[in-house]
Amino acid sequence: MIVRGGTVVTARGVARADVAIVDGRITEVGPDLDADAEDIDATDLHVFTGGIDSHVHFNEPGRTEWEDIAHGSAALAAGGYTTFVDMPLNNLPVTTSAEAFDLKVDAMKRWAKVDFGLWGGLVPGNLDQLRELVGRGAIGFKAFMCPSGIDEFPASDEGTLRDGMARIAELGSILLVHAELPAALQTPRGTGAGDFIRSRPPQAELEAIGEAIGIARDTGCRLHVVHVSTVQGMTLIQEAQLHGVDVSGETCPHYLLYAEEDLARLGGIGKCAPPFRSAGNRDDLLSMVAAGEIEMVVSDHSPSTLDLKHGDDFTRIWGGISGCQSTRQLLLAQDRLELPTIAAITSSNIARRFRLANKGDIAPGMDADLWLVDLAREDVVRREDLLYRNPFSAHEGQRIRGLTVNTLVRGEEPTGGRLIRPAAGL
Repeated sequence: MIVRGGTVVTARGVARADVAIVDGRITEVGPDLDADAEDIDATDLHVFTGGIDSHVHFNEPGRTEWEDIAHGSAALAAGGYTTFVDMPLNNLPVTTSAEAFDLKVDAMKRWAKVDFGLWGGLVPGNLDQLRELVGRGAIGFKAFMCPSGIDEFPASDEGTLRDGMARIAELGSILLVHAELPAALQTPRGTGAGDFIRSRPPQAELEAIGEAIGIARDTGCRLHVVHVSTVQGMTLIQEAQLHGVDVSGETCPHYLLYAEEDLARLGGIGKCAPPFRSAGNRDDLLSMVAAGEIEMVVSDHSPSTLDLKHGDDFTRIWGGISGCQSTRQLLLAQDRLELPTIAAITSSNIARRFRLANKGDIAPGMDADLWLVDLAREDVVRREDLLYRNPFSAHEGQRIRGLTVNTLVRGEEPTGGRLIRPAAGL
């Protein structure tokens, strides 16, 4: 097969080229390839490497009324994504044991339309499970430094983090942390949107990131901070990198698009943790992304039923934003972001950091994971276009760019995904 005549976009640049595919792998990339093959006409289209969303909650088995694998992975494919890594908590049982991992893999094999990986969980009392989870293929581990909202997935105190990170370092894996320090969180003084935001101040994130970096330095554990909401948090990560700590961070579209004052307008659909920050912080975060100073932008797709997002009491509304279908199109609508930057932060940087071999690039030997998109098309996020189990999103009405023409997973239509495992030592 040859994807012919498109404008190929990778983290390295943009160029007109054909892409030759044999047995699900890319064999050649270049202009006017001469081969007798089935052609896919990509004239006037851009061809991106398939997106990788390393932060989604598809909640299966367990809370499938919130989201399930079939709907979630179909939404990803519609948005140009070919791989995801699913978080270990909102499903039941939570993925903190080998047995729970096996149950989740079985569900993924039945329903995932694109390739998938799984995070294991680090919680108090499951140190003895970490080695077996790595052996089964866990990409790494997730821990909460504050209550997760899920009783079955308790927070990890400093001792659990230190012991867990020492074990994870020994196993050559990586720990992801939700970084908000409980001691810096406050009891809301009321039930409104502003009360919720003030109860989770930026300082809670900064203190937690600092503590996690210190433990990573002491233990030699690879560390990744999820959904960083503040410029200061990203700066702490950059400074630690300069001092030799193996740490990275990600942010999400909602921290690039919304500010504190937007939460009252959006209502419960916009509640997430950490919450939206100041307008200046939002704008500066986007500037950091444009400058290549933020390595990853992922969705943190954390859906629920609509009734859990209703009401005026922000102490009771479920926290989480549905958005995995729209991430790339939202980023493409930001005029300050260059196309290679978008390819990097939504695919190649993620593949490199989490050791996803054969993913994240359009080059010979890589999986033929491709997104064919018409960038001449602009629109807004519409509820009727969303493929989630519960089709609503805080992003409704936001400007998007790019109409998906085709998404290929290993050179084929996205009808069935495979389990991916981290490669050693990449």
